[in-house]
Amino acid sequence: MPRRKPRGRPLDGWLAIDKPPGLTSTDVVNRVRRAFDAQKVGHGGTLDPLATGVLPLAFGAATKTVPYVMDGTKRYRFTLRFGEARDTDDADGQVTATTDARPTDAAIEAALPAFRGAIMQVPPAFSAIKVAGERAYDLARDGRPPALEPRPARVDRFVLVARPDSDTAVFEVDSGKGVYMRSLARDLAAACGSLGHIAALRRLRVGPFTEADAVPLDKIVGSDHTALASPDLLAPVVTALADIPALALTEAEAVRLVHGQDLSLVTLMGRIPDAAAPDGGLVRVMAGRRVVGLGRLKDGLLQPERIL
Repeated sequence: MPRRKPRGRPLDGWLAIDKPPGLTSTDVVNRVRRAFDAQKVGHGGTLDPLATGVLPLAFGAATKTVPYVMDGTKRYRFTLRFGEARDTDDADGQVTATTDARPTDAAIEAALPAFRGAIMQVPPAFSAIKVAGERAYDLARDGRPPALEPRPARVDRFVLVARPDSDTAVFEVDSGKGVYMRSLARDLAAACGSLGHIAALRRLRVGPFTEADAVPLDKIVGSDHTALASPDLLAPVVTALADIPALALTEAEAVRLVHGQDLSLVTLMGRIPDAAAPDGGLVRVMAGRRVVGLGRLKDGLLQPERIL
């Protein structure tokens, strides 16, 4: 049988959406796909329904670069409400315990250093982690919340930025991949001798995509459902790689890399970016202004990882 032609337009590129509250990341993907009549759209990092902010969407060939966006630094701002523990660790959940204890600013500042750097973190019971083949959130909804094991996490920055009142505190966090803000809020409250959950959460950055880049969803999915969104709104596929250190190659070197050949780092001395880790670091390989792809610095070689 002949292969079925994919439905929709074959679009390639990135679009950062400012996600409104109340929708899942999948809801946003589906609405934007329909607005563009695009063949293929994915997202670069899940946001909970309660959360707002930067949700990068990858179209077509850009989906190949999603892992590199998800590995990038993320910045969040959240409001921690003290006094109540909730089963989801955010305001959408049911109250499971209460306390009258409210930490001082000094107590919060004293507790924060333990949550910076390389830490171990127990994910929320309501998370997408699989336990014996089932999602943790499905088990939790069935009244069987799983006992999840601590996981390594990296928190580069965790600061108190405002204290509106004794019940709430506002924080900003810069973190790596797979860090749960709900767990940070829950565990910080406990470290301060209280209970707490996230009352509001906004993502300000994902890799190279910032709040300033994000387009409100209603600007894309307007009331006029007959007109398709313009492909001119999409940023180039290589936008996702902007945070990765660049390494310049000659055209001859680029051809060798494209054909799967490793290059000796000895011949590249003086061109290797300082920001790239010498053993296992990722670089964005350039030939002039053209992005050739991604390479890995390993065992004294530049090895092709993904050719674009």
